[in-house]
Amino acid sequence: MAAQTGAVLLLVGLLALATMASSNTEGDILYSQRQVWKDPNNVLTSWDPTLVNPCTWFHVTCNLDNSVTRVDLGNAGISGTLIPQLGQLKNLQYLELYGNNMSGPIPTTLGNLTRLVSLDLYDNHLTGVIPSSLGAVGTLRFLRLHGNKLAGSIPASLGRLTKLVKLELQENMLSGTVPLEILSLVLVGDLTELNVAKNNLAGTVISSKPRVATVIHDTLKTTS
Repeated sequence: MAAQTGAVLLLVGLLALATMASSNTEGDILYSQRQVWKDPNNVLTSWDPTLVNPCTWFHVTCNLDNSVTRVDLGNAGISGTLIPQLGQLKNLQYLELYGNNMSGPIPTTLGNLTRLVSLDLYDNHLTGVIPSSLGAVGTLRFLRLHGNKLAGSIPASLGRLTKLVKLELQENMLSGTVPLEILSLVLVGDLTELNVAKNNLAGTVISSKPRVATVIHDTLKTTS
């Protein structure tokens, strides 16, 4: 009996250590991200790497296992790039970084965030392409990347996001066409809004009055 009790206590101890190690790792990742950013409004002063885990930091939310589930830094005045290590926050559900001065590419590693529900990176200065790896995040419901400087084509892989409710890609520099795989989400998925207005997509021209419906795009080209 004593041996069994000892084994149980050992197992509980090991699980606690594993949870603590995971929390410390996530804290290291977020602190590394802080080091890359410029924070003129000092909204990240609570991000102290000497604490046991990041769950007491402002703008960070954790679950009962002290694992990060939310990062809320919308309209925080932060500038800088996104580090690839963000893709290691395995329980992250909400990454809210809209309305800042973020630059550089969207890390392809964000496609590893298999529990992500909302990715809000809109109204920044992000460049490069939309990573096709985001099509692997089957839990994603809100993908809002509008108001950046993203170029290239819209990945057809986003058509695998059958739980997606809003896909907002307007006001970028995207080219090519809207993949049929994505358009089909209006019929077979949960998609209620697809906004691709004010890009360089084939079949449309820039318009100050885009058609507003389930699919929002620029005025169709006509022959005259």
